[in-house]
Amino acid sequence: MTLRGVTKRFGNTVAVDRVDLDLADGELLALVGPSGCGKSTLLRVVAGLIGADEGEVRLGDAVVDDGSTSVDPERRHVGLVFQEHALFPHLTVGQNVAFGLRSGSRRERDAVRDAWLERVDLGAHGSRYPHELSGGERQRVALARALAPAPRLMLLDEPFASLDPNLRAQIRADVVEILRATATPAVFVTHDQGEAMAVGDRVAVMRRGRLEQHASPVDVFHAPSNRFVAGFMGDAAFLPITANGDGPTTELGPVDVPGGVRPTTVAMARPDDLTFEAAPNGEAEVVGAEFRGATWCYTLRLGSGAVVQSSRSHLVRAERGTRVRVSLVAGHRLVAVEGDEPAPA
Repeated sequence: MTLRGVTKRFGNTVAVDRVDLDLADGELLALVGPSGCGKSTLLRVVAGLIGADEGEVRLGDAVVDDGSTSVDPERRHVGLVFQEHALFPHLTVGQNVAFGLRSGSRRERDAVRDAWLERVDLGAHGSRYPHELSGGERQRVALARALAPAPRLMLLDEPFASLDPNLRAQIRADVVEILRATATPAVFVTHDQGEAMAVGDRVAVMRRGRLEQHASPVDVFHAPSNRFVAGFMGDAAFLPITANGDGPTTELGPVDVPGGVRPTTVAMARPDDLTFEAAPNGEAEVVGAEFRGATWCYTLRLGSGAVVQSSRSHLVRAERGTRVRVSLVAGHRLVAVEGDEPAPA
């Protein structure tokens, strides 16, 4: 899949704004961003459910949308899975899975159907109807129906959002395993940052219709392109940077700033970057504590008044009001980012 300058407007609202994006064969791309950023609209343009106003959508060697002419969805050979499953209630599970199969003899189509039912662990449910299944089972049927015709691309729009957390993690792992086993390239739309990093070979972060960054999960998390991406992809505190004779620094230590310090340059510190120890004359104070099971996330107010967070083992207990000395975890560093606009809450 290749997108070049793809733009989609609804009246005066620019929902997708000049997006360039590539998806390699067999690659899984997680498309993430706040509600209303344009990620679902972009997916629908790729699927052909709506046409682009400008730009080019290419699937393989074929241009399927050039901003004026759009190939029909059924001719794009794209599989779609949505949050609401969209199964046919009057068809059995087996009939739903077989719905998109058009080539081959009846026996061959039945064999493909049965193979996919087994693959999603629903081989004994072929004669049931969607209302007789659980939410997770319906999502497996939707996946099998989308993959049975061997699409050139899979598009998944918030496919796990309606599932409870434990089932969501299991279904997600199953889906990723199937996509990798079949080498099917896919785009996952999600608003869940953790899910995006768990699923994607690359993560594309959208805001206001534009791509802010697309890179590996590690780079998006640890080397964000700007302050918005830094704050959206995980807990982060931002500290002012000053320059002295030894170079750019913050109250927690030096920071590397390629290209020099600008008025909007700040240093990003994530909770796992910071540690602390109790010290009666410490410059910081514990002002909050949130228990997260395996860890505590402590909120610390530094001497300047800036607030940061520190992730510590569940064995480390510090009461509110404790004076502490804050430092970077060994091997961690502060990262400089640009932009004065924070991510939405």
